[in-house]
Amino acid sequence: MDKIHVHIPYSKVGHHLALIKQERLNLEIYFPSSSLDSLKTGEIERLRDSLDYHPSLSIHSPFMDLSPGAVDSKVKAVTVERYTHVLDVAEILRPDVIVFHSGYEKWKYAHRVDIWLESSLNTWRPLINRAALLGTRIAIENIFEDEPSSLYLLMKELHSLSFGICFDTGHYNIFSKVSLEEWLGLLSPYIIELHLHDNDKSFDSHLAIGEGTFDFKTLLSRLKERDCIYTIEAHTPEEVLKSIGRLKDMFVQ
Repeated sequence: MDKIHVHIPYSKVGHHLALIKQERLNLEIYFPSSSLDSLKTGEIERLRDSLDYHPSLSIHSPFMDLSPGAVDSKVKAVTVERYTHVLDVAEILRPDVIVFHSGYEKWKYAHRVDIWLESSLNTWRPLINRAALLGTRIAIENIFEDEPSSLYLLMKELHSLSFGICFDTGHYNIFSKVSLEEWLGLLSPYIIELHLHDNDKSFDSHLAIGEGTFDFKTLLSRLKERDCIYTIEAHTPEEVLKSIGRLKDMFVQ
């Protein structure tokens, strides 16, 4: 059970700290750009010290407007600046995994996955090297991808133990046009984290596990031999605790 994490924005950690410590929750802390703009080293050190039960941690990087595969050099520069700041935070918190978004949208790139891939490789290589020195791993999360081939190409080209996939169940449920089996057939060797939340395929509503239509039993069965972080992404404390209970039940079935 030490691999179950709970996603929480940095700005809300203090508000929920009593519950977090009472339940001894492992955390995935989301640092949006707005938090990074004013973040001081001392704040991160105080956060680390407040989690005195020594939980397992992961970090979710900012993603709004950022593009690791950008063609525009200025967009790329801002993206790398944000990602570098996240790795600065990781030097203090020492997370197991840092989650980033791929930035690939087939319509934006006119189906030219090669353009996105070439630019992405130049972004990720130095970041992977730094992550490896910190003893952490980078995980790329599926968002708008309707099939897994672009992510597979990225994994295959970079081929690093410090670089893998974060498979997001809610995003798959909304956007995928191919089966779960096809996703896992290509990506399961690279999956190092799961984002677990549910929906009814109409909206990214981040419901508790089992409140929508995603097939969690098949996913967990296929990945039972993988050493994954299981991150709960329900959006209320009640649904987080419900999801943790349901996930534990699935583990023992």
